[in-house]
Amino acid sequence: MHVPDGFFDAPTSVVTGVVAAAAVGVSLRKARNELDDRTAPLVGLVAAFVFAAQMLNFPVVSGTSGHLMGGAIAAVLVGPWTGVLCVSTVLLVQGLLFADGGITALGTNVVLMALTTVVVGWALFRALQVVLPKKTAMVPVCAAVGAFVSVPVASLVFVALYAVGGTADISIGGLATAMLGVHTLIGIGEAAITFLAVGSILAVRPDLVYGARRVLEQRELVIKSSTTDSTTEVAA
Repeated sequence: MHVPDGFFDAPTSVVTGVVAAAAVGVSLRKARNELDDRTAPLVGLVAAFVFAAQMLNFPVVSGTSGHLMGGAIAAVLVGPWTGVLCVSTVLLVQGLLFADGGITALGTNVVLMALTTVVVGWALFRALQVVLPKKTAMVPVCAAVGAFVSVPVASLVFVALYAVGGTADISIGGLATAMLGVHTLIGIGEAAITFLAVGSILAVRPDLVYGARRVLEQRELVIKSSTTDSTTEVAA
């Protein structure tokens, strides 16, 4: 979904650039509340993972291909505000060093792949955590669902922006159908990668997963005495 230069007119690119800059500025301030001695070392690893995953494309249908967007997985692992910064940094490096996405379209790409995917993925993830059982096993499931939904929603935001400032004469209905269909399939791949990555980290170091903190805080700690067979449950 990397948008090249000239795909949108100047006013649209300016507006998305302002929105992206504002989102990054707010995220820089809010991320301080998410970072601690546990999550800080993980931020660089998450950004590197998203960068590497976005460079790998997998075939979808009819000659098209897709790649991980990474907004939902970044939000779940290091927090939504920090997640916006991680994906935005990846998009900046890709645009400047690899010509993957236009420089004038950087704001548009940040809005689509960093802001939209993080907001949608994290909001759905938290909503599912509220209604589903408070178990660590449900964390990767909730993350996968959020990741799946975030991708087609981002494609619809792209269509909405194109309807406002697209530079080519393309049927909006046809564009919406094509984008939604392809990105729904891409969303399946995004969900699978997110489920496996979050689940793998949870299995080893659940305390490093930002999205699992509320579940871990509510989990009961079971202490077994070495001298007796009694078991004592203490609220964690």
